[in-house]
Amino acid sequence: MCGILGLLLANEDQHVNQLLFDGLTVLQHRGQDAAGMVTAEPNRRLHLRKDNGLVKDVFQTHHMMELRGNIGVGHVRYPTAGSSSCAEAQPLYTNYPYGICVAHNGNLTNTVELSRDVLQKIQRHVNTDSDSELILNLFAEELTSRKPSDSSNDSMVEPIFGAMEQVMEKCHGGYACVFFINGVGLVGIRDPHGIRPIVFGSRESKKNFGEIGRASMLATPSKMKAVNGKLDYAMTSESVAIDTLGFNIVRDIRPGEAIFIDMKGNCHTRQCHTNASLSPCIFEYVYFARPDSIMDGVSVYESRLKMGEKLAYKIQRQHPEHDIDVVIPIPDTSRTSALQAAYILGRPFREGFIKNRYIARTFIMPGQETRKKSVRLKLNTIKSEFAGRNVLLVDDSIVRGTTAREIVEMARDAGALNVYFASAAPAIRYPNIYGIDIPTRNELIAYEKNEEDIAKHIGCNWIVYQDTEDLVDAVRLSSSESLPLNST
Repeated sequence: MCGILGLLLANEDQHVNQLLFDGLTVLQHRGQDAAGMVTAEPNRRLHLRKDNGLVKDVFQTHHMMELRGNIGVGHVRYPTAGSSSCAEAQPLYTNYPYGICVAHNGNLTNTVELSRDVLQKIQRHVNTDSDSELILNLFAEELTSRKPSDSSNDSMVEPIFGAMEQVMEKCHGGYACVFFINGVGLVGIRDPHGIRPIVFGSRESKKNFGEIGRASMLATPSKMKAVNGKLDYAMTSESVAIDTLGFNIVRDIRPGEAIFIDMKGNCHTRQCHTNASLSPCIFEYVYFARPDSIMDGVSVYESRLKMGEKLAYKIQRQHPEHDIDVVIPIPDTSRTSALQAAYILGRPFREGFIKNRYIARTFIMPGQETRKKSVRLKLNTIKSEFAGRNVLLVDDSIVRGTTAREIVEMARDAGALNVYFASAAPAIRYPNIYGIDIPTRNELIAYEKNEEDIAKHIGCNWIVYQDTEDLVDAVRLSSSESLPLNST
């Protein structure tokens, strides 16, 4: 899981650096391992800055001054494939053809085959273990083979879409990417199953403010040629970045679709995979996304309310005589689900844990020991909410069990009589290969364990997991359309 952002401003005298910085800050929850951005001026000079660390630490004032230009892409990294070295921080760059950069979110599942093809068949040098570099080089090679004699806007449309058709045919897995082709434009793509999210937005350019109406700004991309050079464009992982930057959401990029915005602001779109079907990752709604985001027409906040509701009904079925005194969320993601669960159960909702907001999210921290150590640095108890009470702790999910075990121990240390645990997600027993850092089954607490075994392992009295069917229904009920989901 990573956060990606691409911006193109109609006014060549404006700079995207501050917008990229603000957008990446809004997407910081999607990865705290590294951050980067690349921009380009009208003279095609590229400016790149990336490093390990948070957005606020990677980009200092002197870096921002150098990141000039009206077009750029940015990235915040949560490592899933490759290492955590700063060499693998994105955007990644290849100089031929044109100079291409990529910001990539997701995971390719056929990297062994792709690495062999890139190194042996097309003989391109790959300098890292990152699958992002593979997809960058594959696109660059396919574009090279179709490279027109000139790089004018119209002449690049067919080569770009033709190259993307081949990239999607060769690359398996879940991915969303924004490519920046120097002097040509931005290209956004989504894998044929729509596993990883990417949304498209626009706003009226300041240099043409008042010349076009809201209807034109929200037109389908294929009709945006009518507002040539009058719109600014954005493509990003979550709608919250679109909102924060003052853009209007047009729509999500469809599975297997590519959207190409040329340097003059013409917008082109094409379905590049014939067997595309929407099957977004359900863990985006459970954990990854911010609650104020909307993904594929689903409010993340509304879906989490439904998760809490269904979880409470299951608790009532399994433990009709429960003696829960208070419902306490594990900050922050589970707060919405816990609130609704408390309402259905008829028990008070209380904030029993206070979070240190300067500690990274423990699930996406690299290394098991780092995660374990960080739990008590991240959370502290309000002892009065636990002392002498039977508490229900609600978390969004339980992956490795490291956080859950420490939290149960903290609750008992604070004086809780009995500690019950509820997960808004089903038991995670198998790895996710599409962009989540769960590499082996043995790391998963639920692997080959039943609920009684898990409760004993983390030290609680009993545990309740959301049913998979209820989780899927919670998300579907929050959608205006019938939404297939990937719950693998």
